[in-house]
Amino acid sequence: EIREAERAFDSLSQVAGIQQAFVTFAAEDVTVLRNNNLIHGKSALKDYFISNTKAENVSLTWKPDFVDVSSSGDLGYTYGKYVYTATDSVGNTQTSEGFFHTVWKRQPDGTWKFVWD
Repeated sequence: EIREAERAFDSLSQVAGIQQAFVTFAAEDVTVLRNNNLIHGKSALKDYFISNTKAENVSLTWKPDFVDVSSSGDLGYTYGKYVYTATDSVGNTQTSEGFFHTVWKRQPDGTWKFVWD
């Protein structure tokens, strides 16, 4: 289920954009680490994307190399590689590659949302 949530998350990022994908798959009590700062809560995550989206042509792709779930079935984590690409207004493209680690929590409605990224 978590691997499928990761696929859907990545897919939405390609179709609707990074901001929409992260906000959609984030739990209300999400914490995200960006630029050595912790962003707490879904509302703060939305604000972060609004104030930090500078490049217009960006893409983010990722795929988990590893998935594990707790024996209770309500918490899990993934890690793997990501590729972030940004193209500026004159056509210069910059690519950043790295590793991600995401913690997922089963929500009361049975869906999986990430609580740490």
